[in-house]
Amino acid sequence: MSTAHLPAPFASGPNARTAAAVEERLQQAGILLTMGGEPTLVPDDPQGAEWSVAADGPTKLRYAQRLAAEIRRRTWPGCTVLYCPGKQYDGEVNPRWALRLITAKDGAPLVPLRPEGAAPASHVPDATELRGLLAAIGHDLGCRLEALPLRDPLQADRQMWAIPLTCQQGQWRSLAWPLEEGLRELSGAPGPAGLRLPLQHFPEGELRQVLTLERDPNGWALFLPPLERQPLELLLHSIAAHSQAWQEPELSGVLPWDAMEHWQVLGLTADPGVLEVNLPVCHSWHDYAGWIELLEEAGEAVGLRSWKQQGERTEGTGGGNHLLLGGPSLDEHPFFTRPGWLVGLLRYWQHHPCLAYLFSGRSVGPASQAPRPDEGSASLLDLQLAHAALERLPAGDQRVAIGETLRHLHADRSGNTHRSEISLDKFWNPAWTAGCQGLLEFRALESLPDHRWSSAVALLFRALAVRLLNPEHRPAALRSWGTELHDRAMLPSALWADLELVLADLSADGLPLNPEPFRAIWQWRFPELLHWRQGEAELRIHQALEPWPLLCDTPVEGGTTSRFVDSSLRRVELIANANFRETYTLVLQGRPLLWPHNPEQPLAVRFRQEALFPCLHPCLPVDVPLELELHHASGGQPIARWQLVHESSGFEPLTEVAKEAAAAQPAPSGMPMPLRGAGEHCSTVDLRL
Repeated sequence: MSTAHLPAPFASGPNARTAAAVEERLQQAGILLTMGGEPTLVPDDPQGAEWSVAADGPTKLRYAQRLAAEIRRRTWPGCTVLYCPGKQYDGEVNPRWALRLITAKDGAPLVPLRPEGAAPASHVPDATELRGLLAAIGHDLGCRLEALPLRDPLQADRQMWAIPLTCQQGQWRSLAWPLEEGLRELSGAPGPAGLRLPLQHFPEGELRQVLTLERDPNGWALFLPPLERQPLELLLHSIAAHSQAWQEPELSGVLPWDAMEHWQVLGLTADPGVLEVNLPVCHSWHDYAGWIELLEEAGEAVGLRSWKQQGERTEGTGGGNHLLLGGPSLDEHPFFTRPGWLVGLLRYWQHHPCLAYLFSGRSVGPASQAPRPDEGSASLLDLQLAHAALERLPAGDQRVAIGETLRHLHADRSGNTHRSEISLDKFWNPAWTAGCQGLLEFRALESLPDHRWSSAVALLFRALAVRLLNPEHRPAALRSWGTELHDRAMLPSALWADLELVLADLSADGLPLNPEPFRAIWQWRFPELLHWRQGEAELRIHQALEPWPLLCDTPVEGGTTSRFVDSSLRRVELIANANFRETYTLVLQGRPLLWPHNPEQPLAVRFRQEALFPCLHPCLPVDVPLELELHHASGGQPIARWQLVHESSGFEPLTEVAKEAAAAQPAPSGMPMPLRGAGEHCSTVDLRL
């Protein structure tokens, strides 16, 4: 992946110098630290459930195929594109699909399906030609292929054959499948023929490895049997050698277990509401930044992007933008022999809420997809005991001890180890196939509308990992946040102040980063809802974060359950300078807003935006529209009035008609009670109280 033309601030300046310094320090320490990513994309005009809540739908695979073709054209010409079965969830008939783009380690085509430089062929082979192909493949492999004709109930004009094919210890073998005529029909589920075979009638005692061949007037396809890597490559080479004059086939199958160690693989997968991209293993930050830039350009070319338009504002896709740290192989893994380094990372992240909240989506906190360790199922004591035990481990490979110690603690309150800010679900978990990859997955990251922003965050995380190689820079213990975490630490002003501390740590260690991309992210994540200024007095109101409470699991058709959160709650932060606090007062919903005695303490307001079903406290009213009045501290009539109906439009000045209607309302008897919070020293007041 060439990254020679990265835009500013990456081609030059402090970020480029820091990126070079990061790689130099890793090299000096003898550490090979890889990166990976899972950015998500949506169409320019996302329509339908597949682009909001459902994993799949009528357009998602077509978008994935167009994106795969564009990536192939731009950076991996001639790569193999394989349609693979992905994860399968309860209530879903077939596994979710995943398109895999595969090359050799050096980026060269794994199997040249047509001669280099040749124009794509359009000829679709007929049945006779395909029988000849099977004979030629059998000759190459040293066995006669036995083909069984099948029928597709979904497409009567599609011809297809099932060919049992196995390879054990280098010996290829095919066998006759004696299936009665009445049973020679695929299931009615969607997907390639290889996933719809009547395998319940396969000969007992035989490996269920079947090559499936299908064609219709528009094209032809192959579902490859689940083979080990080297036999699969041999089969692909044989197919390519005898079909280069034909239209390129659609390939489906299952990736061999050792594929990642010998191939470069990029995945496009169906995920609820988004198209997820699984980046190839990146051996440096420049590799990662190059892929993120390419995805933005390729996505734009096919009508995909990393953000959604909501009214006049933009927001993330609603999917993740997870970042992964690991090693080039399990034998050269940097964390397995350095548990103290890993503990230092976890503690540092726990000390700085900005790393969990600033770059995430709207859904944060215990009920989100990425709760912090102190928002999950583990107690602070258990986390402290685990960290202390890992720091005392003797030298050597400690992957099992690390995995078994931390995996159960980095989980949400239901015990789900995948939903965690820093997930170790794929670190060393022998309980499932993909669980032993040595990966730290940073999940509190949302898709961003500019590839330079995503690359800046990745460089921030990589630079912090390098800084924490020095034991002197690691926090000695975890911090007990208490109620401050969800009250003050989530507010925009506190998150920016916390990030400034993080950037100062890096700068003091000779790893300065340009703050401009982070400031741009902050402004995008926390839009300004109101800005008022008179002389030296200034008031700003910003959208803020609010944890959404989890409701009980709700059964749905098919015997599964869904997790519901009450997303009706919102929060805004009011930021005023000393002159404003001394000169003016604010009245919200007819009740005065009191500034904290401590001038450094921020002020925020929690309110209910809408009534949902189901929801928490269904008997409480909706608070919008919010009506805000500005008064002089000495009293008198309001100087200004604003109204907030929805965050997308911000606080808007009340019209004369609205002012007259408000003035006509009877005045409340007595002095209205000031707005208050849930505790004496809370920064957040709650309109529900």
